[in-house]
Amino acid sequence: MTAGPATGESRIVVGVDGSLHSRQALRWSAQLAAVLGARLEIVTAWEYPPSYGWAAIAPDWNPGQDMEKVAADTILAVFGDQPPAGLQVQVREGGTAKVLLDACDGAVMLVVGSRGHGGFAGLLLGSVSANVAEHAACPVLIIHGDQPPPQPTPA
Repeated sequence: MTAGPATGESRIVVGVDGSLHSRQALRWSAQLAAVLGARLEIVTAWEYPPSYGWAAIAPDWNPGQDMEKVAADTILAVFGDQPPAGLQVQVREGGTAKVLLDACDGAVMLVVGSRGHGGFAGLLLGSVSANVAEHAACPVLIIHGDQPPPQPTPA
């Protein structure tokens, strides 16, 4: 198993943006982390819109804080008040694909939904999931559909 760069423990990174697909990715990644004995690390990204500087944006707008809330709301929606032990959350500034690619360095696996917010409904695979699948240095699991992860069977 691959260990994180500084921690010495194995970890699974999951991209979360609050979409239904990312919630499903979080469910699957939590199950895989439990089976593999890996730490689960949620990563969410934000960046200023391309029009930033051209349009008036509220001076008190804090996109990083907004994404922290998105991550917290997603965790609550998926796990209720019982998130997995050792769960870590990172909110990073930057393009989503690049942020996820940087975050998964040394990870056992990167898990993403097939589409997130901002995609075109007709596309089968989102640009972020396609990008990370092509460029990640670790295995990438792209979650499609709404099938729940299988529950482990007792030995």
